[in-house]
Amino acid sequence: MTERVVLAYSGGLDTSVCIGWIAEETGAEVIAVAVDVGQGGEDLDVIRKRALDCGAVEAEVADAKDEFADEYCLPAIKANALYMDRYPLVSALSRPTIVKHLVAAAKKHGATTVAHGCTGKGNDQVRFEAGISSLAPDLKCIAPVRDYAMTRDKAIAFCEEKNLPIATTKKSPYSIDQNVFGRAVETGFLEDIWNAPIEDVYEYTENPAVQREADEVVISFKEGVPVAIDGKPVTVLQAIQQLNERAGAQGIGRIDMVEDRLVGIKSREVYEAPGAIALITAHQELESVTVERELARYKRQVEQRWGELVYDGLWFSPLKRALDGFINEANQQVSGDIRMTLHGGRAVVTGRKSDQSLYDFNLATYDTGDTFDQSLSKGFIELFGMSSKIAAKRDLA
Repeated sequence: MTERVVLAYSGGLDTSVCIGWIAEETGAEVIAVAVDVGQGGEDLDVIRKRALDCGAVEAEVADAKDEFADEYCLPAIKANALYMDRYPLVSALSRPTIVKHLVAAAKKHGATTVAHGCTGKGNDQVRFEAGISSLAPDLKCIAPVRDYAMTRDKAIAFCEEKNLPIATTKKSPYSIDQNVFGRAVETGFLEDIWNAPIEDVYEYTENPAVQREADEVVISFKEGVPVAIDGKPVTVLQAIQQLNERAGAQGIGRIDMVEDRLVGIKSREVYEAPGAIALITAHQELESVTVERELARYKRQVEQRWGELVYDGLWFSPLKRALDGFINEANQQVSGDIRMTLHGGRAVVTGRKSDQSLYDFNLATYDTGDTFDQSLSKGFIELFGMSSKIAAKRDLA
């Protein structure tokens, strides 16, 4: 029986060439799997036909936009997930979504191997292979670009030799990965970290320096889930899409950073994630009103670790799964409305409202009606500072 390989297929040059390349190198039949996570571009049927024209024995396409939003982006919003305090895990979130479909296709078609188009320098190879091994430990993984040194020049030559239906002339100066949660841009002149990004880099966001009218938005949450924009019900996908449009029009969500890759190198990345940044900003603010202090303090530690696990490709790991339970529990009371002004590249919170609010006006006010018993503070401070006071007497003696 002929071996079968499931290939993560994008429809572009590299993965199209991979179909014939894998067949020649391994003698296996190739099943191409394309997953729509909101990256835009060509129609899924066009991509499916191209895979077949390039030699795939089967080609599957999946519209996973709602699945991606509900099962991957939403947990990141609940976790206020920002890797290195800045990056909302745009690419890292899409990989386990794709992995799930690759593994399902491998089981369906009796494949023994899964292939992807990642290089040996990035994080994505880890995300794909660690995810696949977690869901299906018996599957093997290959990466033609990494394992067979398939350079772009070789890919173009192979494409022309086999007369594959792929345009090989246009070469973007950047490496771009995008989905509905955001867009990642790297390589080219950006590899010199002294070079500033130019406007041509951006697609999801307008120039925040251009004068325009501010946009006020109210985002409603229920148990940490965005459920309405300006009072109109939305799905999680619709919330992201609408805020991509509105926050993006105000230049919100541009991130230029040097990040620590899992493989040990530092990499300059330019991201734009207007909807993600707007939603996480609103969610953080609602938590500040509804989550008890000690829970909030501990959750911030969990958020950082959760983000690192997802960035490092451990979405399906036992620790990540356990932290999900904590994060979901911590979001039980995160319901209410956040009003924000979107303007000049920033999402600024201007109002908070919640039936679950822990903010007590009568305790907080300094005016008449104050119910806070200030006489308790003197003794509290004495006890709170006692251990430090005793140590200071010893250390200063």
